[in-house]
Amino acid sequence: MRVLIADDHDLLRDTLIAFLGAEGDIELGSASTFDEACARISDSEEDFDLILLDYKMPGMTGLESLSKAIKMNGGQRVALISGQATREIAEEALRLGAAGFVPKTLPAKSLVSAVKFMAMGEQYAPIGFMTGPEASESHPLATRLTKREREVLFGLTEGKSNKEIGRDLSLSEPTIKLHMKTLYRKLKVSNRTQAAIIARDAGLF
Repeated sequence: MRVLIADDHDLLRDTLIAFLGAEGDIELGSASTFDEACARISDSEEDFDLILLDYKMPGMTGLESLSKAIKMNGGQRVALISGQATREIAEEALRLGAAGFVPKTLPAKSLVSAVKFMAMGEQYAPIGFMTGPEASESHPLATRLTKREREVLFGLTEGKSNKEIGRDLSLSEPTIKLHMKTLYRKLKVSNRTQAAIIARDAGLF
């Protein structure tokens, strides 16, 4: 069994590699950017049984990158792993043919089991995540914002530029600027730093 772990978070990547490596029958590869993952896929003499892509790692442009990876070299089994992606994104990923969706909140042993399950040809998504309520939607601050505004605000809290947020959400910079203006008005702030502080202080993300 061959598995490629593509994630820019060293701790998660190393933890997965350590747990999977302990199984003894899994050959592991790793990458920290989407471009590096694509290079590993292209240069590999044998197909990977599973490629695990971090939804937010450098080089990823959301579901567009997922589709690209799935189509590489005549077809790949690719799953998304994320700590921020919504249920809507997970559902769309599965519709596009992803092998599964794995939240980073899963315990390490469960995550390893999910990886092995998908590598054997099955599709995986945790029932609790796919059927439970979106946590942010019930937050008092979140109820004043649209889903898209919450996504833009999350990008702000990560310190991302308008261009980076637009890339993550597949939106143009002018559209992001419009969402920013609405956010500022609703949050009663005058700049992105103040908006990010309010969101973090309120525990929205």
